Amino acid sequence: MTRWDWTWEDRSQAARTPTVEQGPATAERDEPAQTGGRPPGRPGANGVFRRRRAGAALGLIVLVVLLIAAIGSHKSSGHTPPRATTHRVSNPPSAAARAAQQARAEQQAINSVLAYTPFVRSGGPSGNEVALTFDDGPGPYTQQLVATLDRLHVHATFFAIGDQEQYFSAGTMAEVNSGDAIGDHTETHPMMASLSAHDQYEELFEQMAHIELVGGTRPRLFRPPYGSFDATTFRELHHLRLLMVLWSVDTADYTLPGTGAIVQSALAGAKPGAIILMHDGGGNRSETIAALPAIVKGLRRRGLHPVTVPQLLADDPPPHGLPVPTSLAGD
Repeated sequence: MTRWDWTWEDRSQAARTPTVEQGPATAERDEPAQTGGRPPGRPGANGVFRRRRAGAALGLIVLVVLLIAAIGSHKSSGHTPPRATTHRVSNPPSAAARAAQQARAEQQAINSVLAYTPFVRSGGPSGNEVALTFDDGPGPYTQQLVATLDRLHVHATFFAIGDQEQYFSAGTMAEVNSGDAIGDHTETHPMMASLSAHDQYEELFEQMAHIELVGGTRPRLFRPPYGSFDATTFRELHHLRLLMVLWSVDTADYTLPGTGAIVQSALAGAKPGAIILMHDGGGNRSETIAALPAIVKGLRRRGLHPVTVPQLLADDPPPHGLPVPTSLAGD
């Protein structure tokens, strides 16, 4: 019976090769008894092991090569998107993302101005922008006025009255959807200087809550009805982080002076940084709506661009050190 000699590495080649002198016992252990030697073509034990070891090594190399090829094939297959597709192709920001980015910039601009003044009457004088503002809405003319601004590709700032939202909230929603700015014009349109601190706070806060309830952004701008305010007003504005926005041009459109007179008043005081006061509520505003195309055309002819108040503050804020006014005439 042939058995494998596990001590082959410790023996010499002569000891592993059987001879005639070793006798039958040795030959019987190392080779088949019927031949007296190795069968034709069959290697010895040492050669078999060496060939097996070489075959195993070769098989391992082939396996590694196949594995590398398989990994490379998998990476180049359609399961993994090309690098150019995953890293170089980007989608443009959505309308919502652009609106959010603009809102953050406007909030930052308001905070920056509030850091050195509690009010503005105009923007800086070195730009080419003016702000169109409308008070006393929303009302039955607000949606038509917003639609007119949309056709003119103009954004404006609306100072809304809180308790009007129960009747004309569709007007405020039109402003929101058009990307206009909405400010606080109190809840009931009182003379603020005649109210206690508590009542002034309530007038401001309740209007802010109404705007948020209809889907608008919490107002950061305030315009005093009738231009009425006092030191208490400034304290309450500070608590609510509101910036008072007055005006540099009053069109007196609430007196219904005629379309031509409204256009003339608006353009007479128009200059870089101007804040122009008009109305979308509180009465018949058909004259104001009719005046808008001529106002916008006249501004653009002078190289002036109508924008919202937050945009004006971001692009060309007012200078520092302005004296705080005591009162203004308005509605």
